[in-house]
Amino acid sequence: MEKAHTTHPLSFPLKLLVVGVLYFSEGVPYGFVVTTLSFYLRGQGVPLEQIGILSLLGLAWSFKILWSPLADRYGSRAAWLVPSQLVMVICLAVLSFGAGQPIGPLFFVLVGIMCLASATQDLAVDAYTIDLLEPKELGLANGVRNGAYRVGALAAGSGLLIVSDWAGWQPAFVGLGVVMAALALTVLVFRPFHLPRQEAGGRNPAGEKGFGFIKEAFLGLKRHPHFPAIMVFTLTFKAGDALMASMISPFWKDQGFSGSEFGVVSGILGAGATILGGLLGGWATSRWGIGFGLWSMGILQAVSNLGYWAAALPGMTRHAVFTVSLPFLSQPLAVYPIYLASQGESLASGMGSAAFLAFLMGLCDKRFSAMHYAFFAMLFTFGARVFGYLGGWGAAYFGYADFFFLTFLAALPAFGLLPWILPVARRIEER
Repeated sequence: MEKAHTTHPLSFPLKLLVVGVLYFSEGVPYGFVVTTLSFYLRGQGVPLEQIGILSLLGLAWSFKILWSPLADRYGSRAAWLVPSQLVMVICLAVLSFGAGQPIGPLFFVLVGIMCLASATQDLAVDAYTIDLLEPKELGLANGVRNGAYRVGALAAGSGLLIVSDWAGWQPAFVGLGVVMAALALTVLVFRPFHLPRQEAGGRNPAGEKGFGFIKEAFLGLKRHPHFPAIMVFTLTFKAGDALMASMISPFWKDQGFSGSEFGVVSGILGAGATILGGLLGGWATSRWGIGFGLWSMGILQAVSNLGYWAAALPGMTRHAVFTVSLPFLSQPLAVYPIYLASQGESLASGMGSAAFLAFLMGLCDKRFSAMHYAFFAMLFTFGARVFGYLGGWGAAYFGYADFFFLTFLAALPAFGLLPWILPVARRIEER
């Protein structure tokens, strides 16, 4: 990425506030589609095979690279962001009219449109964030980004399920639409969301047309030193996490823990640990550099998988490590190894993500930030999906304990690429 000629006239705290609002908005549709709608459809008696359609519709988040050149070529970031948010508001409004009614093709059409709008919002949010931040600000900003995204996803997921129990599905859908409308209004009204794109050094892409514009963008990626190593690193840095993630829920279930236990420990407390990890990892990355963040947080991220390995060993399922007395409980609360494993993994994953995403954002040229980040996002989400699929086979063949130890080993190959990756990280830090 070339160094920009100008600096945005915003203080760093104000930039963090902008990033927080944008990534909260980005997390809302993801939590709604992935968590709330799956629960809603099952409650409406929809077969599991049809609920699986939601995963197919969610491919929009992986394939957004296909229209990312348009977001870089035409219009401001806000010109893409606000309309995509309004489309989601309209979809939620129409879905609310049919809440509780039999599910038909129109429902899935509306969800599909919402996923496309959400993916377009992601393009604008990621690109604007890259445009806004300087390399030295990426670490802490990505910690805030992770936290805000997780809060948005949790609010539109578990939070909306709680609201639906209290008020019903139609008010819940309407309420989420009001939240999205408020976010769109915030972006529309306030100047910090409308700063002009910085003109970066090098060739001006405005003179390029059609495929020439796209070619220039991807030639810029290939100019990075050790670009093949960067691609493999992007695919594998989260390999251990992704391999394990798909088997965490089944592991809790097979060990005899209730849905409430899983929801509180892994969902609510896990979200808090992830947010804290993102902030700690972002602070450390900003203070000591992206390279330091990648190897130090990466080690913590890999080692944290051993917590689940220990929890899966014979006799550890209901072995109370210690007990905690809480004022609203008559009996002391037993803390099991799986509780500690969940919190450790969530904390370390948040720390690793802060450094990793700062590295990926630092690789992006601000002239092509939508395309460049969409390319890297496609790589790591593709890797996560493949490793997640392999997780099912691995757990079934090896058993949970051996499988969780293998997820630790799966995280190690990325470290073999650090001799090529760390010099690239230093180049980012020196800009």
